[in-house]
Amino acid sequence: MHNHITVKIKFLPHSEPGENGLEYATSGSAGVDLKAWIQENEITLAPGQRHPFPAGVALEINEPSVAGFVFSRSGLGTKQGLVVSQGVGVIDPDYRGEIIVSLLNNSGEPKTVARGQRIAQLIFMPWFKARFEEVSELSRTSRGAGGFGHSGE
Repeated sequence: MHNHITVKIKFLPHSEPGENGLEYATSGSAGVDLKAWIQENEITLAPGQRHPFPAGVALEINEPSVAGFVFSRSGLGTKQGLVVSQGVGVIDPDYRGEIIVSLLNNSGEPKTVARGQRIAQLIFMPWFKARFEEVSELSRTSRGAGGFGHSGE
């Protein structure tokens, strides 16, 4: 069983709605692919270079406790070394601008991104707003203040 939310989508003038529809690749896909809707036919990123790629769409997430999260596509990251540069992008439910995907070339060679290429995946997930409570002490745990890697490999 899948949970569903309604998300309004606006195709921007430089995208191609017939080819840029956000669709799930399979019935079990968690994310929809975002595509590079650049004006050029292609853009080449040098090793270590970042570039912002417009996705050609803007969204209206009608669920205030849900945000869009932009993740790297596993194949593109693993095989090509092209990953979302900030790790994960967040699309707040009140954001109405174009989705921009910043890609980073982690490989040791130039990589080319073509117009319309699938560059990231968008997943909708719940989020929580914290109410911060200042205290003088935090509860104790078996880990305590052990740092990164403290609990094993």
